[in-house]
Amino acid sequence: MSDSIQQRVFALIAKQAKVDPKEVTPESTMASLDIPSLGAVELIFDIEDEFDIHFPESDGADFSAETAQSLVDTVQKVLAEKDAGSGAGA
Repeated sequence: MSDSIQQRVFALIAKQAKVDPKEVTPESTMASLDIPSLGAVELIFDIEDEFDIHFPESDGADFSAETAQSLVDTVQKVLAEKDAGSGAGA
């Protein structure tokens, strides 16, 4: 499951950076892929839409400094919390 999440997140990053998904590595940052601040914000919205999640609010977050892997980790965490929350009301 995590490979699929990683592949989907990396594909979204590659699309925003206009590069081949193979160029996105876990250590890639938005800045190293030449994704501007506005592009990083758009990427977050794209990821939220793709996975039907909402990233936690982060005051002063600098998404351009985020690594590709940290975004994958955040998606996995939010999905796990979403799954745990949906099971609690059943």
